[in-house]
Amino acid sequence: MADAILKRLSTRRIIECKDEAAARAAVRQVVIANIALEERLDLDARQLLLEHAKAIKESGAEYRQLLGKVKEKLARERGFIL
Repeated sequence: MADAILKRLSTRRIIECKDEAAARAAVRQVVIANIALEERLDLDARQLLLEHAKAIKESGAEYRQLLGKVKEKLARERGFIL
């Protein structure tokens, strides 16, 4: 994935890469950090829904829709782009 990102950025002349190995490692780290943040966001959203499970069940709301909305709200609050 890091190779594809670097290739696209280089092709579009968005970046000029002198040390491809270092750039690849940096992109890889950013991607891994982003995935970890998204996983944490998902866990937090599921935990919030679990805390309100009784109210959700009584309201008849659909879990998947609520999960998506909660994730979007948490992402917005944390400045994270999904």
